[in-house]
Amino acid sequence: MDQQLAEIRDQQKQSWNKFSSGWKKWDDLTMDFLKPMGDEIIRRLRPSGNDQVLDIAAGTGEPGLTIATMLTGNGRVVITDLSEGMLEVARENAEKRGIRNVEAIACDANELPFKDGSFDAVSCRMGFMFFPDMLQAAKEMYRVLKPGGRLAAAVWAGPEKNFWITATMGTINKYVDVPPPPPNSPGMFRCAKDGFMEDLLQQAGFVNTAQQEVAGKLKSKTTDAYWSFITEVAAPVVAALGKADDDARKKIRSEVYDQVNNRYPDGNVMIDCGAIVVYGEKPA
Repeated sequence: MDQQLAEIRDQQKQSWNKFSSGWKKWDDLTMDFLKPMGDEIIRRLRPSGNDQVLDIAAGTGEPGLTIATMLTGNGRVVITDLSEGMLEVARENAEKRGIRNVEAIACDANELPFKDGSFDAVSCRMGFMFFPDMLQAAKEMYRVLKPGGRLAAAVWAGPEKNFWITATMGTINKYVDVPPPPPNSPGMFRCAKDGFMEDLLQQAGFVNTAQQEVAGKLKSKTTDAYWSFITEVAAPVVAALGKADDDARKKIRSEVYDQVNNRYPDGNVMIDCGAIVVYGEKPA
């Protein structure tokens, strides 16, 4: 990995470790929020029996932990993440649920520490957009899959389908000078273009690719809970707010509240989100 990509990776690791406590606090809400994407990944992968499954960018453990409960015999799941802090939460979640056939390993998706052909299936929910080198990550997933192995991954759809983040970031951009990221650099909507992920998987060698749009809801229920959630788990939001003075922060908060309250006038804040789940197979 070249120096620039290594620096991006190290910055990401530091950021995810920093925010792991926020993710732990909001884990129930976040896992409910992301469950439709995990469900579609599981539907595509069809894990069962003695399958060996790798869950990459697993964060606090899903969908890997749910997959582990579906396996029998010698079936097991290895969950990985760049952040050891996130994996500590995943280990706690596994312990609480009594899930024993799972192992958590901190590693880089671009340099997976596994032998060729180690796994029957690979899942990756909301990780690809942030990998410094997405094609290299896809090639690594291909490498560690057995012949005939399956991959399913979820990425965010476009901003127009994700009011849960654009309501806040769009308002912040009115008051804070947030420079646009360099082309092709990590970001939430980096993989949103139709067909982008299928093309990426095909470049890595995958066949029988397919994609499916998946909708979900952030069920914060109140605007207060939404604001607390978004300012405690969303690193771009926290970073941008850190550049705003007190007056600007007050205006941003007020405008975000107005947007959310206007969209959900009954006070039941259930914010729509949209994702893309992509599937591919390693030739048998």
